[in-house]
Amino acid sequence: MKRHLVERELTPEGPRQRAPAPGGLRRSRSVTVNLAESPLAWLHARGHLSQRLFDAGEALRSDYERSALPANITMRWDPVRSVSTAPGELDPTEKQIAARQRFDGAIRMAGRGLEDILWRVVCAGEPLPEAEKRLGWPTRSGKLVLRIALERVAEFYRIT
Repeated sequence: MKRHLVERELTPEGPRQRAPAPGGLRRSRSVTVNLAESPLAWLHARGHLSQRLFDAGEALRSDYERSALPANITMRWDPVRSVSTAPGELDPTEKQIAARQRFDGAIRMAGRGLEDILWRVVCAGEPLPEAEKRLGWPTRSGKLVLRIALERVAEFYRIT
């Protein structure tokens, strides 16, 4: 039984339909991917990371983002406002500096050689297989190394 397959090709003029390649059917499968899901959340949802390690990774990512370390690609047009803070409360700049200090401390606690996988998977959101490939590591070795790094980060953040 032959099926008629129609592929769409995107051209500058808009989408265009084209006939399948001669010779029959091309088998394919569809995969549903949640693009909003982080690699860390993916590992946790499938039982590869405990709740403790997931929380440690999320704390590290949160400090990374709060410290404004991710690259900005545009100028910030936020108005500069004088913010009065309550006694004992940090102003926004001090919060950013404190987050940077926590991030740096957590990375130091992870140790040399482990900060690469931490930054790539947790902070940059790079999938684990891609991080392994870019680091030149054997396939499936990144999960174990990431777990070791997250254990140390959990100790730094005192997550039980």
